[in-house]
Amino acid sequence: MREMTLTAFTRALASKQPAPGGGGASALAGALGAALGSMVGELTLGKPKYAAVEEEMRALTGRAKELADRLLALADEDAQAFLPLSRAYGIPKDDPGRADELERCLRIAAQPPLEMVRLCCQAVELLEGFAAMGSRLAVSDAAAGAALCRGALYAAAVNVKVNTKAMADRAYADECNAQVDRLTETYAERADKVFADIYGRYC
Repeated sequence: MREMTLTAFTRALASKQPAPGGGGASALAGALGAALGSMVGELTLGKPKYAAVEEEMRALTGRAKELADRLLALADEDAQAFLPLSRAYGIPKDDPGRADELERCLRIAAQPPLEMVRLCCQAVELLEGFAAMGSRLAVSDAAAGAALCRGALYAAAVNVKVNTKAMADRAYADECNAQVDRLTETYAERADKVFADIYGRYC
């Protein structure tokens, strides 16, 4: 999917094909949010006014680029994880191996969006740094990035929970759900603060 044009991706998303879906869209939104942070960094680096934070800004920018790349890769991984699950749901209900295969595929399908949740949280942390230290001419992009990461965080969270809901191993499902709940609650609030602080300066 990383090689698709935006037009092709959007049209595929709008179609009845099973992937890309919410997971792929979550990954793309998170990648865009992280990339906007990197943009703030690039527009800050080399400016004499921000020389005191040059090294810290360079580290943040490099990490933001890594996160954007990894999130884009997760769009493909999410699609690949969904296809076996789709096949598992098609196994006849009287097949003795259906339950075990379905459980296995549910666990696999939950992993890409769970990683998206974690990476979106890391992106929010970086955006806090970009907002605090970045060029004043570019910090609006940090606000936009925070808004995108917040949306991606919730979108990925629901894609975890649609899989954990069907799991037979409730202890594992509850562990995943608790992690998602904790991260979304904490980092959605932090993303909101980044956005509100910057929005309040200019609007």
